[in-house]
Amino acid sequence: MTLLGDRESRLLIDGKLVPASRGTFPTINPATEEVLGVAADATVGDMADAIDAARRAFDETDWSTNVELRVRCLRQLQQAMRDHAEELRELTISEVGAPRMLTAGAHLNGPIEDLSFAADTAEGYQWTTDLGHATPQGIPTNRTIAREAVGVVGAITPWNFPHQINLAKVGPALAAGNTLILKPAPDTPWAAAVLGELITEYTDFPAGTINIVTSRDHGVGALLSKHDDVDMVSFTGSTVTGRAVMTDAAAGIKKVFLELGGKSAFLVLDDADVAAACAMAAFTASMHAGQGCAITTRLVVPRARYDEAVAAAAGTMGGIKPGDPSSPRTVCGPVISARQRDRVQSYLDLAIEEGGTFACGGGRPADRDTGFFIEPTVIAGLDNSARVAREEIFGPVLTVIAHDGDDDAVRIANDSPYGLSGTVFSADPQRAAGVAARLRVGTVNVNGGVWYSADAPFGGYKQSGNGREMGVAGFEEYLETKCIATLAT
Repeated sequence: MTLLGDRESRLLIDGKLVPASRGTFPTINPATEEVLGVAADATVGDMADAIDAARRAFDETDWSTNVELRVRCLRQLQQAMRDHAEELRELTISEVGAPRMLTAGAHLNGPIEDLSFAADTAEGYQWTTDLGHATPQGIPTNRTIAREAVGVVGAITPWNFPHQINLAKVGPALAAGNTLILKPAPDTPWAAAVLGELITEYTDFPAGTINIVTSRDHGVGALLSKHDDVDMVSFTGSTVTGRAVMTDAAAGIKKVFLELGGKSAFLVLDDADVAAACAMAAFTASMHAGQGCAITTRLVVPRARYDEAVAAAAGTMGGIKPGDPSSPRTVCGPVISARQRDRVQSYLDLAIEEGGTFACGGGRPADRDTGFFIEPTVIAGLDNSARVAREEIFGPVLTVIAHDGDDDAVRIANDSPYGLSGTVFSADPQRAAGVAARLRVGTVNVNGGVWYSADAPFGGYKQSGNGREMGVAGFEEYLETKCIATLAT
């Protein structure tokens, strides 16, 4: 089987691959601006059909209680993705603009293997707990706690790491016994749609348990937050859209998981190797053209060593040239679209208006007149009040900010509406740990530690979201808790 052999993807609704009511829309290679093919362009009516299918599958089958079936289906999907990994790799490079080197990790191979955690967790999970005998109000009672699927889940996902984010929702939601409708971003519809081809060809997923609906109309995804037959919405994307999801879901008191924006800080303490730390910060901010919500885009450094820090960051970032994502040596590929390129450029223009300077970069690369490329850019001369230091840019842009000691560094890091991630570098492990403990964020990298892992929870504080994805905590987001009290005889 060749994936997307006709260069046209379809919807997966009620176990069948079907065309969309509104026809198709193009999917674009962001590195070349060429049309790769077309994706099904669903209507609100198509989404309603998918919701109906998911509702029936949850209410009328044993999917929610048949752990063995769920585990088998997830492992079948995982194996199918492994078997088609090279096709998926080329798709990811061309549709997402993901550098080839990154597909060995979080852009493809990592998420495929992470499905094992969801399957293994479901297989070994303690679905019921004996709370024991008690006599509340003098009545002898035996108590049991049951963990059950929430019901029908709507999963809305972005374009930046589509495989990782799609599977981080699909895996645990289905493993927990829910049925699901996946609505991916219109910029990367194929990354989700290919799952439908693999599911229908290689797995035993019952009809309606997973549905995949692509559309360029954002109103189609919004139906998931509003529809009475959807029990939970799991959303990853911008904070602005997250507010809309939460507002729409509130009418039905719907359970909501939100993983939203970030403006994370990389703190370099005065005893750290400043050059090495700043070089790492610059490299991180350049990966995948900075299109990651948890990427540290504020570099907070000792004031006395500010110029050294700027030079180190610029030395690294200036040496990373935006390039062809199909090359194994490329670190920074294109941003996803012309719209996103122009948005990033508007922030670069704003940085100059605010009084900043570019230590490197600052616009489109001179040698690339095709593709949505932005030079890796270091902004100097601004403090944490600047808009480029406060608002999520989602491009290869690093703003260097001076601090006056550990307390000031923590203050600057926490002076943000976001709280997704952070990094601390120090020669003293205890000092670094103390600073990390004071950061109001969901994940912290200390001296180069890696927090991304299938068994580790990920999510944010404040306007970076609610709840956790991945790990056991992420699995349990998709469960309800029931207490059963039985009269003891």
